[in-house]
Amino acid sequence: MIRRVILKVFRDPLFHFLVLGAGLFFVYTAVNGSANEATQRIVVDQTRALQLAEQFQRTWMRPPTRQELEGLVDDFVKEEILYREALALGLDRNDLVIRRRLRQKMEFINEGVVELQTPTEADLQAYLYANRDRFRLPDRFSFQQIYINPLKTSGDAKQSAEELLTFLNSNSPLSVDLKSIGDMTMLPSELDAVSGPEVDNMFGKGFARKIENAPNGRWSGPVESSFGIHLVRIRKREAGRLPPLAEIRPLLEREWYSERRKEARDQFYQALRQRYDIEIRLPEASTGKTLAVR
Repeated sequence: MIRRVILKVFRDPLFHFLVLGAGLFFVYTAVNGSANEATQRIVVDQTRALQLAEQFQRTWMRPPTRQELEGLVDDFVKEEILYREALALGLDRNDLVIRRRLRQKMEFINEGVVELQTPTEADLQAYLYANRDRFRLPDRFSFQQIYINPLKTSGDAKQSAEELLTFLNSNSPLSVDLKSIGDMTMLPSELDAVSGPEVDNMFGKGFARKIENAPNGRWSGPVESSFGIHLVRIRKREAGRLPPLAEIRPLLEREWYSERRKEARDQFYQALRQRYDIEIRLPEASTGKTLAVR
């Protein structure tokens, strides 16, 4: 009977929890000495209580009741106690998640200074000119295409396409019903104001380059794609251009701020790095020996 009771106690999850708690307390005492050696003070003043109330109001769109505020304070005290005890036990050390979170907070504090700066018209114009290749709008063109499926063509598919090309260019575009010519395909028969990358996304990589020098207003080809063979008629071309500042101001401001934040992070890090004596040892790839890098 006694043995059964003892086994039941050892199997009880509460017993395991108590043993774990005792172990943590032992570790804490070993690291920090007696818990009574120093008094830990936690002060929740009116300023802190107002902050908790404001956080509640932002979430629930109303101020907390007195009972809710007391609950917020109790939860804050609990969090503060567990936070301090975790630090005392060194639970923050060698924790990748905590390290990255603290790094983000340091960078965020530094980036806040950049947000106070407002770019002038001259700043944005200079930034646009310095990065004109990035903001330049691409060349665009509108064209029609007729698809020839090699698997459904008897004989030489390219020869059939060339014969169809001769027929199309020998007749007025208005007299030809394009819907009745060519093979069925899910590809669009007509595209308006598309860029080279957009064309390649639909017809396969390199297709835009194959038709970029095709003549305007006439059918040309055959042009091969990953789907088969095409005849193409360019209807209109629009040259790429650098848009004026007013047209892309929101994008420019967003990119300008992004670069300023990156510059601020880099400068902040380099200033901090100067305070440290850093030695890095990497293994040599060929010999496996240690290579010191400063």
